[in-house]
Amino acid sequence: MGKIMAICISEHRGTQKQQVNRVHLIENHGLEGDAHAGNWHRQVSLLSYQQIQAFRLKGANIEYGAFGENLVVDGFDFKTFPIGTQFGCNDIVLELTQIGKECHHHCEIYQKMGDCIMPREGVFARVIHGGNLQVGDELICIE
Repeated sequence: MGKIMAICISEHRGTQKQQVNRVHLIENHGLEGDAHAGNWHRQVSLLSYQQIQAFRLKGANIEYGAFGENLVVDGFDFKTFPIGTQFGCNDIVLELTQIGKECHHHCEIYQKMGDCIMPREGVFARVIHGGNLQVGDELICIE
């Protein structure tokens, strides 16, 4: 079981995501108001809270959303789950579609720290069933 620690969206691509307390997830689209939502396989990005904390211990002064993640979740090491794994929260069902993401240009975090965790720790999902989500909600692995 996991806990939603942060929800982040950005209205425009290429801008850092900002934290919000709650959001509506739209079936086969993503987070309402997020520029990266759409009819594709990377509708929602997830990152483990533990991985962000470990990166902070290396001296990185980063806020949630700095890696472009939509959901920060405590309790799951997402990269260990196979593609197709489903997660649920309230009425929401997410299906894992991709693990990691190639960075074509080193991001600002990489430039500063010499490393970025999103390419190897971040995962992506599509919204199978939408609904409302807020910080503090519990996320479970369905299958």
